[in-house]
Amino acid sequence: MSRKHPLEQCVRDTLEQYFADLRGTEPHSMHEMVMNAVEKPLLDVVMQHADGNQSKAAEWLGINRNTLRRKLLDHKLIDR
Repeated sequence: MSRKHPLEQCVRDTLEQYFADLRGTEPHSMHEMVMNAVEKPLLDVVMQHADGNQSKAAEWLGINRNTLRRKLLDHKLIDR
């Protein structure tokens, strides 16, 4: 049996708790909810470790710098 990465296990545990909290109610827009919950802290932490350097952060994330900038704006992590 292979061990799951701690981050993967954290996500699984949180999703299981989410379903438990719903108590049988059907979820709505889960993909958007999870992506928003994960993306903002991911971008924030990476930008901190990249000392605010968007080019470096984009490289670390494996995305285009313009895409990173749009996401930072969308999440209100930078000003226009």
